[in-house]
Amino acid sequence: MDVLSDVLRAVRLTGAVFFDNEAHSPWVASSPNSAAITTVMPGAEHVISFHSLLAGECWAEIPDDPTPPVHLRAGDIVIFPMGDPNVLCSSPGMRGEINFSIYNRPTDRALPVPYVLNQGAGGHETCHFVCGYFGCDARPFNPLLDALPRMFVAQVSPASQNWLSNLIRVATEESEHGSAGGETMLAKLAELIFVEVVRKHIDGLPQDARGWFSALRDRHIGLAMRLIHARPAEPWTIEGLAREVGLSRSAFAERFTDYVHVAPMHYLARWRMQLAARILEKQGVSVSQAAAEVGYESDAAFNRSFKKYLGVSPGAWRRSCLSEVGNERLARAKH
Repeated sequence: MDVLSDVLRAVRLTGAVFFDNEAHSPWVASSPNSAAITTVMPGAEHVISFHSLLAGECWAEIPDDPTPPVHLRAGDIVIFPMGDPNVLCSSPGMRGEINFSIYNRPTDRALPVPYVLNQGAGGHETCHFVCGYFGCDARPFNPLLDALPRMFVAQVSPASQNWLSNLIRVATEESEHGSAGGETMLAKLAELIFVEVVRKHIDGLPQDARGWFSALRDRHIGLAMRLIHARPAEPWTIEGLAREVGLSRSAFAERFTDYVHVAPMHYLARWRMQLAARILEKQGVSVSQAAAEVGYESDAAFNRSFKKYLGVSPGAWRRSCLSEVGNERLARAKH
């Protein structure tokens, strides 16, 4: 079981490349908190912003973060997993006004939206970058959001940089010419970018690092997580998982908690609730069926666990989700 791929599917990661930017120094591009521009990823519970630098160099920073600005060069990708407001600029410390109107999806053309910053300013330095967004679920359990820093930068490998740059160029040209499917190509490309950057992030972690990503690399805990994700409905116990990975009960429980920051059974329960929440969104699925699919023999135990992690009963969650789907379909029919 590929745990990262399993999580990405379960939290429904989707992507979009929204802006294709050409910037002439001196320039600054200020982006708002992603919660304020949900129009870029309609229907997503949580929105993550990213910038991919194709040519030139610039600086990236979060205005209220004491962390020093980060210098970006061609091939770098910077991601803001918490959706923080952020700034890209030709010199560190620059600030600019946010134009919220540009974040409305165009109705007369496909993405990405071409944008030129400070054209004719006389500066000799030009920067080319694309800005995009990832949408995903935040509840009941998205371990990626807990594991990622507020801002992180990855230098894409030379081999990947070539195919990413070429795909961005081709997909952007397709959209500019109005070719069918260009916007979908960019959306899938954005998802590939996220996976590539997260993989680079994992590879670059120090050997003594702790957290969800480091757990994936650990021989014992990585195996335990693969077992949990491959067979979430299994009646796992700490003893059973410890035996599978070749550790004593106490050593396994301590090592798992040290890496993942939650106890093994707590992690299993949270992951089951993530799966159950998605199952309950399906038309015609009962609460009992959802409970059985994630390993609960008792509806009462399932109800208690679900309400503990989501704050509502599974029945209430199901009704809410089906109501939202109906409203979305009605909205689309009116248009």
